[in-house]
Amino acid sequence: MFTALARFSIRFRWAIVVFWALAAIVLSRALPSLSSVVQANNAQFLPASSPSQQAAQLAAPFQASNPAGTAILVASRAGAPLTADDLAALARVEEAARATSGVESVRDGGTSRDGMVAQAIIAVSSATSSDTQKSKAVVDGIRASFAPSGAPPGLSLHLTGPLAVTVDSAKTNAAAITRLSLILVVVLLFAVYRALLAPLATLVPAAVAVLVSQPLIAELAKSGVAVTPVAQQLLIVLLIGAGSDYGLFLIFRMREELARQSDAHAALVTAVGRVGEAITFSALTVGAALITLLLAPFAIYRGLGPGLAIGILVLLAASLTLTPALLAIFGRALFWPLQPRPGGGRPPLWGRVAVVAVRHPLLTLGAAAVLFGGLTAGLTFYKTAGLGGSVPAGSDSALGQAVLTAHSPPADAGSDEVLIRFDHPLAGDRSLLETVQSQLSGAPVFASISAAQVSPDGRTLRYFAALRAGPAGSTAAASAIPAARSAVDGIARATGAQSDGIAGPDSTAADIYAASNASLLVVVPVVLGLILVLLGLLLRSLVAPWYLALTVGLSYLASLGFASLVFIRLAGSDGLIFVLPLIMFVFAMALGEDYNILVMSRLREEARGGELSEALTKAIGVTGGTVTAAGLILAGTFSVFGVAGGSTQAQQLGFSIAFGVLLDTFFVRTLLVPALARLVGRWNWWPSRLSRAA
Repeated sequence: MFTALARFSIRFRWAIVVFWALAAIVLSRALPSLSSVVQANNAQFLPASSPSQQAAQLAAPFQASNPAGTAILVASRAGAPLTADDLAALARVEEAARATSGVESVRDGGTSRDGMVAQAIIAVSSATSSDTQKSKAVVDGIRASFAPSGAPPGLSLHLTGPLAVTVDSAKTNAAAITRLSLILVVVLLFAVYRALLAPLATLVPAAVAVLVSQPLIAELAKSGVAVTPVAQQLLIVLLIGAGSDYGLFLIFRMREELARQSDAHAALVTAVGRVGEAITFSALTVGAALITLLLAPFAIYRGLGPGLAIGILVLLAASLTLTPALLAIFGRALFWPLQPRPGGGRPPLWGRVAVVAVRHPLLTLGAAAVLFGGLTAGLTFYKTAGLGGSVPAGSDSALGQAVLTAHSPPADAGSDEVLIRFDHPLAGDRSLLETVQSQLSGAPVFASISAAQVSPDGRTLRYFAALRAGPAGSTAAASAIPAARSAVDGIARATGAQSDGIAGPDSTAADIYAASNASLLVVVPVVLGLILVLLGLLLRSLVAPWYLALTVGLSYLASLGFASLVFIRLAGSDGLIFVLPLIMFVFAMALGEDYNILVMSRLREEARGGELSEALTKAIGVTGGTVTAAGLILAGTFSVFGVAGGSTQAQQLGFSIAFGVLLDTFFVRTLLVPALARLVGRWNWWPSRLSRAA
């Protein structure tokens, strides 16, 4: 099959190049852009049955729109109370906000106890908050009024709150990530190939896959599949990194074949015939792992998986058609100025390294136990972080949040809302109001409670509450929500209330963490099962897939422990961003198996004609350089994501996955797997006939 595909790509090489070029141009113009459909509000992904969303329904009578459509205008003066001129400037901005299209209401949010911060609550319609472009227009319009307001020197104005955070998060650094990733990959590819055209043939299919898949994913989003900013960023990193890997697999094998024969097209046919299956199973493994996210209870993962899976499938098609077409066009000139020559002399570096693992497998396993055990111990520091990690660092909304956290009153419009609803109007029942206020104020979980507010129908009470565990938006506050819900529920029952709940940032965060953890329990076993099946089909074995999956699983735990140690213990972060464990697991398992597939498929090829120890040394020797280069490039692209992503979330995701890839590259694939394969022996291939070969 792959040999025939190679011959097809050689014969119609120019037509294939034109097809992919036209596809990139036509789709980008005919379909919407990916950035236009991005949704950054995490609360939108929670089911209506979650406690925070049910509480939001109780809070509906108190606000003109949904909580996601609320922005907070913040005026502050560092080191001194606000002046009359400051408050007048704030009032002018409030008037400008009222005149902004899409804004439904603007109301005073009060002044902090130290007098340094004043705020106003801005609400927009549901139609505006649910439309990315309309939300951006409102936020940009309000911020544009800051300068004409004639703000006195020293006064700072910021727009934060859910609506502003959503808009700022949607302004991803996709262009910077793409640019830096391409620069890094080009530099590494030139160092690896030491040729002028080979890096081009590696990168062009990956870049084309990005251009083609983005509008396809945007079109999918129109049917209801949610796309988050992190999905847009990860798509670029994944396709450039994985695409470079697939190009390396193919070009390195073609260079190896050209050292044996002079005909470039014949070498290409052999290379695609031998490596095409590995590339296909690698892409299918990644795609299958991503598709399993559809099973996750949390909708944010259900939106992340299909989009990235589409990107991987587009990349696979480009890698099996466009890459061979380019290689057929370039021929031997691909490797100019260094032409492939027959090998000789000492075995490759990684072949010599593999000899150590093959000769001393138990010693290698002992070193692995020490390394993995030490890194996994970092999980003792693990905890889930607050949602603020997704806000781009340095953005206007992030600066506004910092001001509110430092100066706002203990319980105000930016705090969590306690809602208690009765089946009868409360007018005139002053005793009941005092009882509820007293019991809430006496609950140990709350640091302070605001005075009572009654809904227009007279049946619902709303209080702003500050949690004793920590400030709003912190991990500690979110962790205290279950206890707070229990306390409110007890007070509601004691006073004969009909229903109750807690709405707000910490209540939403608590539900998001719960949904994310539930998703991890659902997705992990399914991903493991799919990987075992795909590896079994590729290797025709029921034995090897188990320890291959185990090694990647150990690598994942070690990487997660490393991330906990670095970001929580050493860097002092509030915790790991909630999406990290599951996304990291899917990427670690799927991308880690890429290298397993390349190494083990080559080992199977070599084992057909020789003794297992020699086959291991040869397989690791010829694939070690490929795996090393691919690992460095993939880790590099994720590191770029960590640097250019613009948020704590991007930093943690990028650097954690990069570390896992490097751990796989330099230890798991090149030392641990050969040692295990040596101990298992011919049982590696059971029940295929290769397991019975002499």
